[in-house]
Amino acid sequence: MKPVKQEIMVTINGELNRFLIRTNTFLLDLLRDELGLTGAKRGCNKGECGSCTVLLDGRPVRSCLFPAVMADGRQVVTIEGLEGPGGKLHPLQEAFIQQGAIQCGFCTPGMILTAKGLLDENPNPAEEEIRRAISGNICRCTGYVKIIDAIRTVARKKRGVIK
Repeated sequence: MKPVKQEIMVTINGELNRFLIRTNTFLLDLLRDELGLTGAKRGCNKGECGSCTVLLDGRPVRSCLFPAVMADGRQVVTIEGLEGPGGKLHPLQEAFIQQGAIQCGFCTPGMILTAKGLLDENPNPAEEEIRRAISGNICRCTGYVKIIDAIRTVARKKRGVIK
């Protein structure tokens, strides 16, 4: 039996989009194949590595396992949507660069969006809370120390502790 098609409307990176999709389409496929937003990576396709992480209504989700039809009427933010006016990097992107939290870069978009979801919910997370939040994002290069440093730096800046 062929999958049924359904029309959905999703706001992606601030822009309302209308799609006619098969009901078995995953959000990652919609983002990459329909919109060319390749920042969310296709890693394990099992929800284990976190490289496909996007924000759905402000919360991190594994887009490789998330049915696109469930995004109907909701807000999705990808790494491409973090760009500020004039192409300015988001503070998390800047901190990842400055702290050396990027090596191969494959996990970086998912890691940054997970961190953004955490900091939007909790602007002063303890190190253990950061570790717990990013525990679903696998990084094979950095050992996580620089990633945690970058997230803590942005948290301190958001609170005005450092400039």
